[in-house]
Amino acid sequence: MFLSRKNTAKLATLLLIPFLLVRCQPDVQWPEESVNTKPGTRWWWMGSAVDEANLSRNLELYSDAGLGSLEITPIYGVQGNDSNEVDFLSNRWMELYSHTQKEAEKLGINIDMNTGTGWPFGGPDVGLKDAAGRLLIKEFKLSKGQQFNQLILPDEKKQAETAKLASLMAFSEKGEIVDLTEKVSNKKLDWKAPVGKWTLIALFEGNTFQQVKRAAPGGKGLVLNHFSKESVEKYLSKFTKAFNESGAPVPNYFFNDSYEVYNADWTPGFLAEFEQMQGYKLQDYLPQFLDTTRNETTARIVSDYRETLSKLLLENFTKPWTEWAHKLNSKTRNQAHGSPANLIDIYAAVDVPECEGFGLSDFHIKGLRKDSLTRHNDSDFSMLKYASSAAHISGKKYTSSETFTWLTEHFRTSFSQCKPDLDLMFVSGVNHVYFHGTTYSPAEAAWPGWKFYASVDMSPTNPLWRDAKPFFKYISRVQSFLQMGKPDNDFLVYLPVYDMWHKVDGKLLQFDIHKMKQRAPEFIHVVNQISDAGYDMDYISDSFITSTEFKDGHLITSGGTSYKALIIPSVDKMPAEVIKKLIDLAKQGAQIVFMGNYPKDVPGYGNLENRRKQFITLSDQLPDVDFNETTVSSFSKGKIITGTDYKNTLAATGIVAEEFKTKADLKYIRRKNSQGYHYFVSALKAEDTDTWITLPKQAESVVFFNPVNGQKGKAQIKQADDKTKVRLQLKSGESLILQTFSTNVTVENWPYLKETGNPFVLNNNWKILFKESIPAITDTFAIPKLVPWTDLKIPEAKENMGTAVYSTTFTVNKKTADDWILDLGDVRETARVRLNNVDIQTLWSVPYELSVGKYLKNGLNAIEIEVTGLPANHIASLDQKGVQWRIFKEINLVDLNYKKTGYANWKTMPAGLNSEVKLIPVNFSN
Repeated sequence: MFLSRKNTAKLATLLLIPFLLVRCQPDVQWPEESVNTKPGTRWWWMGSAVDEANLSRNLELYSDAGLGSLEITPIYGVQGNDSNEVDFLSNRWMELYSHTQKEAEKLGINIDMNTGTGWPFGGPDVGLKDAAGRLLIKEFKLSKGQQFNQLILPDEKKQAETAKLASLMAFSEKGEIVDLTEKVSNKKLDWKAPVGKWTLIALFEGNTFQQVKRAAPGGKGLVLNHFSKESVEKYLSKFTKAFNESGAPVPNYFFNDSYEVYNADWTPGFLAEFEQMQGYKLQDYLPQFLDTTRNETTARIVSDYRETLSKLLLENFTKPWTEWAHKLNSKTRNQAHGSPANLIDIYAAVDVPECEGFGLSDFHIKGLRKDSLTRHNDSDFSMLKYASSAAHISGKKYTSSETFTWLTEHFRTSFSQCKPDLDLMFVSGVNHVYFHGTTYSPAEAAWPGWKFYASVDMSPTNPLWRDAKPFFKYISRVQSFLQMGKPDNDFLVYLPVYDMWHKVDGKLLQFDIHKMKQRAPEFIHVVNQISDAGYDMDYISDSFITSTEFKDGHLITSGGTSYKALIIPSVDKMPAEVIKKLIDLAKQGAQIVFMGNYPKDVPGYGNLENRRKQFITLSDQLPDVDFNETTVSSFSKGKIITGTDYKNTLAATGIVAEEFKTKADLKYIRRKNSQGYHYFVSALKAEDTDTWITLPKQAESVVFFNPVNGQKGKAQIKQADDKTKVRLQLKSGESLILQTFSTNVTVENWPYLKETGNPFVLNNNWKILFKESIPAITDTFAIPKLVPWTDLKIPEAKENMGTAVYSTTFTVNKKTADDWILDLGDVRETARVRLNNVDIQTLWSVPYELSVGKYLKNGLNAIEIEVTGLPANHIASLDQKGVQWRIFKEINLVDLNYKKTGYANWKTMPAGLNSEVKLIPVNFSN
């Protein structure tokens, strides 16, 4: 048949259409993994007693397991190893650091570095002039006409030798004020009191005398004054010198640990800084400032004092430190928590804000082993979000975390126990995990090797390291998604820091993770209510509100992140310029939500009446409403929404709540990408989930990704009333990544499973042999039913650590079901599954289940399960035998309560398979 040129073109087009459709469809793949998607770890150098050979060996082991970043933090050393210790930043130390960088580059590992040793910043170069300062007060009482002729010194002898007088003020009972500072000569005042009763208040600039905690050789000394820009620059200059002279490559990140500068509430020149910032002299109001009854005036002055400290920490330490790192072509990672400052502003001033998990959370996950020796996690969802909020509103790509600090007692923590708190960090916005630790340990060190005192041991000497790869791979897969696209949280939530500064007793107020329930209980309640209503949020500070804009229907922060509305919780104090900005944003078209009440007053004491007048004038523009009812008030081009019930009031914004939370009680985080949206979802709850979830945004396709095993598939969806519903199956403790697409994508269907009959229990003819064991166990044991190997009738089994292989054979008719799920039940602690001589998967978290249908044979099958246990029983046996393995200086090894105690009294912990193993027949319900 002859075709014309025209018809030939038509035919070619028709043939090309399917090809074009395939080409235009989104590529449904896991995002590309990189060094930054891999987990990192704090790398403890004990005494900096490292050498080239062992550095290379350690780095190779870390790289092989899947670590991507190492943060060098030198600390105290090992007993009897003084001759091998290396002083921090010495020529030899820089040589070892340079070798590390060179080897790490070959292996694709990033090297970070603490800007000091131990914590906080400080060391031998920090003299008293540059050390953390402390406010000292002494009062003298005088009567009419009394001659005062005394030394003006603080009471503490040590302080009297070094402290400097900052101010000496005289206050009469009639309110008269006399500045006597200049009348003090050679630390002595000679003064005759005028008529009336007088109180002299001396204010001294003292020292905390705090030493660097856990310092390494060459790093011991006083803690730095973080409020002094001059002292900070002087401190950093030694690092500049070390890198310039050595020519060593700078680290990927310079790191700063949580702010643990104790009692540092003053700095030289504070009075002048206070006056410049607040517009009045603090020394003129010392009686009110020091009043322990905390009346309104005192609270306002203390608030100003706290705000001044906050700005000094930001302007004199955090920003200069980051600017210094940038000049060296490096970046900064910072833990702001513990600071006496607005955490949002401090976190946002660095390149990577970092939060910290401290303890173990109990989500009541089904089948998850519990341990009696645990520490409660003080880092809840509300605390973890400070760092990610700052990263999001300031446009930073990464939020990192100090992960797995003190989950359980040493040697007792499993990967399965780690996963729930890891998932909590992910749903809180963390996308670059750093383990709290991995300790450098030389090959020649006897087991357990060198150990740090307060972390889950992520090191090659931990027997669980054998199965660390799939655990680390899980982190990398999740982070590949959480680093992709942009944040897509619904609301900005105003952080009422002025209320906290005004209300909380005392003077120095540090926002450390262990006391946030006392510092900010109302705000924590607000965060939980917003989350329970099905919304996610980022916190925003006063300074970031004033730089936020309204554009194209969204609030846009200075970092370029967009939000749908801004929530003002029930607050008392708000600066006039902030409420003015809120009104301006509403007039431009924004939705501003006020909960419970409008702000009532300005904070602070300086220029109070004028600021109040401005505040009242602005507040009078807000709609007159009854907050007991949810009210939507048109306000120029925008809306003012008011109420007391978070669920109803936030629904009035028109923003659709997430049914992941409201219907299924799942934890989630959502991000947006060029093709739609993606979620990380975790079942941090006791119940399994099998339900239909309505998505806030319509989608043509939804794809599930399982970060545990790498599986992906197209989810079941249905469209109704212009809404997309997706079917979700998750077991207690499981997690999933969900990605939406605006077009129909081609990928195999996700398997939805339904049990079709009774499980087949593999309950006889099991054998146990030990693949690895310390002490060695060479026999093979036949067991009538599955038991932990610690139940074997040999003493070595109760004290050993290592890996045992459980094996048996069984017969099954695989055709009676679409698929079969192997359920290992209670595993202590990781399990490599091999079926019919095929390695299938390593299981390390609950539920210990996997699909095995395609590996089964009709008839006889052979299964092997390699189970690796904890080192707890073996370390307890060493204590029982009196082996002196605690060889570390300073704090050595302590328990969860920082007490030096042994493990000889530990009961034997089960190791191996601790329950029945089942084959569960299932059918697909697609």
